[in-house]
Parts: sequence; structure tokens; C-alpha cells
Amino acid sequence: MKLRLTFLLILAAITTHAQLSPQERKIIDYVNRNLPAAEQLLIQTVNINSGTLNKEGVRRTGDIFRKEFDKIGFTTEWVNLPDSLNRAGHLVAVRKGANGKKRLLLIGHLDTVFELDMKFSPYTRLNDSTATGQGANDMKGGDVIMIAALQALNATGSLKDASIIAYLTGDEEKPGLPYSVARADFIAKAKISDISLGFEGAQGLNTVATARRGSSSWTLGVTAKTGHSSGVFGRGSGYGAIYEAARVVNSFREELSAEKYLTFNPGMFIGGTEIKKDAALVRGETVSKTNIIAPEALVTGDLRFITEAQKEAARAKMSAIAAQNLNGTKSSLTFSDGYPAMSPTAGNNRLVTVLDKISRDMGIGATNAGDPGSRGAGDISFVAQYTDCLDGLGASGGGSHNPGETINLKQFPYLVQRAALLIYRLSLEDKE
Repeated sequence: MKLRLTFLLILAAITTHAQLSPQERKIIDYVNRNLPAAEQLLIQTVNINSGTLNKEGVRRTGDIFRKEFDKIGFTTEWVNLPDSLNRAGHLVAVRKGANGKKRLLLIGHLDTVFELDMKFSPYTRLNDSTATGQGANDMKGGDVIMIAALQALNATGSLKDASIIAYLTGDEEKPGLPYSVARADFIAKAKISDISLGFEGAQGLNTVATARRGSSSWTLGVTAKTGHSSGVFGRGSGYGAIYEAARVVNSFREELSAEKYLTFNPGMFIGGTEIKKDAALVRGETVSKTNIIAPEALVTGDLRFITEAQKEAARAKMSAIAAQNLNGTKSSLTFSDGYPAMSPTAGNNRLVTVLDKISRDMGIGATNAGDPGSRGAGDISFVAQYTDCLDGLGASGGGSHNPGETINLKQFPYLVQRAALLIYRLSLEDKE
């Protein structure tokens, strides 16, 4: 029985590898031999705090990755941002290949959500298949997958025709403002590329992202007549600012909440006799009494959407709701743009078919497009209108943005192999 099982496993491996070219088998063999070095690179970078506002830590992380790109023949540069943005800048690595082939933009980021004033969590192996540490999954694991894949391609002579830009931003978790400045060079690089591959966290081996929702913000300001609470609801006194703000927000829920992929969350709601808020509208306080009709209210929230058309339609409906003021009140609703949407497209879906074929050839099963509603906004959204896009090619694990963030080391080798083969096959495609 044991001999029969061994024979079947060998036969399965031969059958699977038969789906790959000899060159692709060399790539996979190189990845497997060099997994210890990949983990060491992960350990080295995870053990550096690179919270977005820790500019020195972001730069140190970038310097480590920059050396790896330099070793495999990429031309690297550091893109500085204006001092007013208070951000470290971005690492860019470029390799020019054969004319007439698809040009790839590989996307990662150097920063994490863990700032210097937060408890530091170093890289720690929990068992043979799991490790934890700041940014181990989001997204230093993804950066290492990208670099390890490129190292395998370079070592096996598989990069000779490839035109690749690897772009690792330094402020994905908290971009500098305005976005038009913080992402100007990033967008310029996308405009000379054909395909963008994002190495944000993978949701296992069998799901990737062909779409990600965009995010923006809204602010509802309400003013109202004030007076003694005994007169509330009356024609002379009206309803007050808090009732009006509540009406508007609840009407949003009643009229728009059933629309697929559309969400709008009120994150801060304050009202009373006197309101104080900071310049960024991330903190507020109020002073009031229960026997006074509130003359002022403020609500801030986000709006998430799958297409620009959905965003604009939602804004129009929300504005119409805000305009239907209760007696004695006046509402004003304003919107601010944030991340655009990475909308689903035929080009994005084609990339899934390419990756699905690779996954099946590797013997790890099918790969399908995941639910766009399960992901937040990401850097790839800024370039989605210029290239075909695929995201979620990075490390798998759990607990992103939490102190116990983990990376799945059991799936890590397959994700590096798959990324390498995807870059290899796409880089050989002719431009249309």
C-alpha cells in the first residue's frame, strides 16, 4: 500500500510538471532552493519599524529592498516628495526589455500601519507554517514575494525580454496629501505600462482581486434654530440640528443601503450648543444641555464604491436627501475624493484566466476573482484607469493591521512560484 501511494504521488508530480515548460520548471526549482534567503529578507525588513510617519524606518526598509533590485540588474531610484507632505518617498526599480512586449508595473509598499508609538512586534515563528510580526503580511511579505520571484527569473535567464517597473510606495497606509502630488510619479509610470500587478495580501491560493472599491469622504453640517427644549417640534422652534442630522443619515441607510458594493459609514457624529473640531475632522467635542435645542451638528463619514458612476449617482442621491430639511434647520453636504475605484474590466478578467492556467499547471487548483466588497482601497486603484490590473498576489495570512498579524509560510513558496510564472508569461506577450 505504501509503495502504491508513493508511486501515485510521483506520478501526480510528473503529470503536474508536464504542464510547465522546462524553463518554468527551472524557475520553480530556483524558488524552492532559495526559500531560506527569502525568509531572511522578510525577517530583516519586518524587524524594522516602518510606520508611514517613521520616515527613517521607511527609508531603511527601502534601502534593503533597493540592494536586492540592484543585484539583479534593475536601475533604482528614490522618488522624493515635497517636505509639505511629510512622507519618506517611494522606491522605484526599472528594467528595460525587448521592444514590442507587454510592460509590467509591479506594485508594493514599504510602510505599515504600526507607528513608533505602538508596541513593536518582531518577526516570530509561531510554528512550521505561521509567523507573526509587524507588516509580515501587509505587506513586507508581498514585497518579498515580488523580489524573490524576480530573483528566480533573473537567475534562470527569464528576464531578458521583460520590461518591468517595480514601484514600492512609502505611504500606502496613510498617503500624503494631496493625492495628486503623492501619486504623480506613480501614475506617470503607469501611463507607460500595459499591466499592473499588485502584491497586496492574498486571500489564500485560489482568489485574487480584479476589482477594488474606491473610497471618498463626506461631511454633513447642520445649523438650526435654538431655544428651550419645550418648544422642540413646534413651528416656531423647529426640530433642531441633531434631529435633522439623524434624519439625513438614516435616510441614507433607508434609500441607498441595498445597492451592491456601495457603503457609506458615519464615523463621527457630534451635535449640541457648541461644537469644536480639529482641522482634519478626526476629533471633536461638544458642549450642551438637555433643555436646549441643539443649533449645530456635524457628521463625517466615508463612501465606498465600485465605479465612478456609482460614486457620482450616490452623491447625487445623498445631496437630494440632505436638501429636504426639517422645519427650522439647514443642511449642507460636501464630498472629498480619496482613492478611485479599481473597476472590473475585461482586461482584468483576462489576467485571471492567465493566472488560473498557471495555478492549474502548478497543480494548486483553480484561481478565481474574489469579491470586491471584501477589500479596501489600495494603491493599484490610482492606476486602474491606465492599465489592466490584478491584485492580491502577495502573502497570505491573517490579522492585517493588528498586533498579531500573521503570514502563512506553508503557502508562501507557492505564491512566489506563481508570481514568478505570471511575470514570466506576461512579459513574453506581444503588445497589441
